[in-house]
Amino acid sequence: MPIAFSPFLFLLFSATALGDPGLIGVNYGRIADNLPPPHKVVDLLKQQGIHRIKVYDTDAAVLTALSNSNISIVVALSNHLLSSAAADSSFTDNWVQSKISNYYPATKINAVAVGNEVFVDPNNTTNFLIPAMKNVYSSLQKYNLHDSIKVSSPIALTALASSYPTSSGSFKPDLIEPVIKPMLDFLHQTESYLMVNAYPFFAYAANSDQISLDYALFRENSGVVDPGNGLKYFSLFEAQVDAVYAAMMALKYDDVKVVVTETGWPSIGEEKEVGASKENAASYNGNLVRRVLTGRGTPLRPEDPLDVFLFALFNENQKPGPTSERNYGLFYPNEEEVYQIPFTLADMASETPTPMNGSKAQVPPSKGDTWCVANGNAAAEKLREGLDYACGEGGADCGAIQPGSTCYNPNSLEAHASYAFNSYYQKMGRASGTCYFGGVAYVVTQPPQYGNCEFPTGY
Repeated sequence: MPIAFSPFLFLLFSATALGDPGLIGVNYGRIADNLPPPHKVVDLLKQQGIHRIKVYDTDAAVLTALSNSNISIVVALSNHLLSSAAADSSFTDNWVQSKISNYYPATKINAVAVGNEVFVDPNNTTNFLIPAMKNVYSSLQKYNLHDSIKVSSPIALTALASSYPTSSGSFKPDLIEPVIKPMLDFLHQTESYLMVNAYPFFAYAANSDQISLDYALFRENSGVVDPGNGLKYFSLFEAQVDAVYAAMMALKYDDVKVVVTETGWPSIGEEKEVGASKENAASYNGNLVRRVLTGRGTPLRPEDPLDVFLFALFNENQKPGPTSERNYGLFYPNEEEVYQIPFTLADMASETPTPMNGSKAQVPPSKGDTWCVANGNAAAEKLREGLDYACGEGGADCGAIQPGSTCYNPNSLEAHASYAFNSYYQKMGRASGTCYFGGVAYVVTQPPQYGNCEFPTGY
């Protein structure tokens, strides 16, 4: 069947070409004494096109500043409140009324994080978690907010007993019956999702002799094949997320979605913190954003778009711990960028990747001549979705594959998709992460051979 392309159809399909896109948010931490006031932060978020944030409390000034901003927010019930929330539903009734209902819906609160990494809380609050989550949900029900505001709790990857290989993912046995199963059952029953904090930086810094930096930073690499399920991974981040999915599947909770509520890379670190640098932070966060906004799900859950919150909006000068803890910010407190990354598809389309230059950082293009081509073994539907995106919102030059044009023949989906993917890849300066298209494209170092068509290597 001939594949004819209409510019109108490109535009029509572009918004849904890759299915529901992944979403990017940012954590707005405030353990600092030099940050701009909340109303200035809201202005910054709008300027950057950031429409989702997560905070660690329910600060009145922050919630008020976000009113009518159209910025979605995840708020938190702090760990020190868990025992009170677990013991008495009247406490959560009052908390929901004063901290949620008084601001909603003008302030777009869409989730409550009950506690944060409770399993590693030195104050031993784990036993309070499930009762607190249930009481918060019940209180939301009383105000008829339970359908609009999800309830969950961020867990650290340390909740896993095994994460490598990915298919062996499992939760620590001592957590499974007391808290993991009840929590997953609650998330399933309330149609919520599991919040996970995942930091490939920690795994890389501890195992830099075994883990490729390119693999950790979403840069081009040969990939890692999971011997248990045969899936191939091109990023440590996706392998970590799928290890959580594997752990849930082992407990028969296959339908609970994962949202990554924290991930990031420090721009400064101590000598032992291998890999902490401004350039690597720009690569990790920038490539992750590109991956989320242009890709689909993970190898294990390809149909579930990635939802990710970067850590963090600002460098926080009062955080304890090693130097890196105070240098995860995307911005300095004076609102200047620590390094430059895209936050939206529009940002990506306007990128001109350049080498590092002072405080501005862009992911450098691939060295030498490289091309992006379609995987001919991929499902036709996914190839077509990627093709529609590249020639539509992606801005690829697809005139050559129109009927009668120089690259129309061979008239096959693989050939046309390859040309469109490559055009997008070249226009994006061959930046890492721009040859993905939901996992149906890959980079080659030899000129593609599709009839007499010549694929460009730059614009």
